[in-house]
Amino acid sequence: MRGRDLDRRMTAVRLSLVGVGAMNSPRYRPAGLLASWQDNRVLLDGGGDAAGGERLDGWLVCDERAELMPQIRHAARGLRMTAGVAVYEAAGVEIVPLPVSHTSHPTYGYLISTDRAQAAWAPEFWAFPAWAAGVDLMFADAAGWDRPIRFAGGVGGHASVLQVARQARDLQVGRLVFAHIGRPSIRAIDRGERPPFGEWGVEGRTYPLG
Repeated sequence: MRGRDLDRRMTAVRLSLVGVGAMNSPRYRPAGLLASWQDNRVLLDGGGDAAGGERLDGWLVCDERAELMPQIRHAARGLRMTAGVAVYEAAGVEIVPLPVSHTSHPTYGYLISTDRAQAAWAPEFWAFPAWAAGVDLMFADAAGWDRPIRFAGGVGGHASVLQVARQARDLQVGRLVFAHIGRPSIRAIDRGERPPFGEWGVEGRTYPLG
C-alpha cells in the first residue's frame, strides 16, 4: 500500500491539445486532448487522425452521435480498440464522464483527477457545467465569441467565450483554456481580441496537471 500511495503522490499528467477547432474549422484541427502519465495514453475526442497511428490505452468521446464519430470509430478499430463514453482509471488517475447541457441527446465532459489536482475537458456546452467549479484547469467551449450559439428548435447550443470566461472566474477555475474555437472566435482572434479571463488554446501545447 505504501508503494501505491507513493505512486499516487508522484503521478503527474501531461495534457496535450491535439486540436482546438470547432466542427469544420477553417483553421484548426478538431478539438482533442491527449492525456499521458506513466505508461498510459488516453485520447479525448479529436478527429479520426488524432491518434496519429500511435498506441492508445483509451479513446474517450463526449458525444457518441457527433459528426466525427464514424471517422473516430474507424481509426479506433485500426488501433484495436473502441471509442466511446467511458471511465478510465489507472496509476492514480481517474477520467470520468459527467453530463453537460449541449443538445437534445446525452452529451458529456470529463473530469480528470489526480490526488493533487483536477482538470475539466468540456469542449461543448450550452450551460456552464457545475461540476467544473473550482478545478485547477479547464478546457472549454469557444464556438461563439460575444454571444451564445443557439441550435435550431431551441435544443441547446454553445456558450460564448465572454460568458464562459465570466462564469469560470466567478466559480474559481484556476486556469481556463479555450479549446473548441469556432468562426466567431477566430474573427475575434484576428481582431486581436483576448478573453477577459483565460487564454486561447494552442495546438501541440502541453498543460501539466499535478
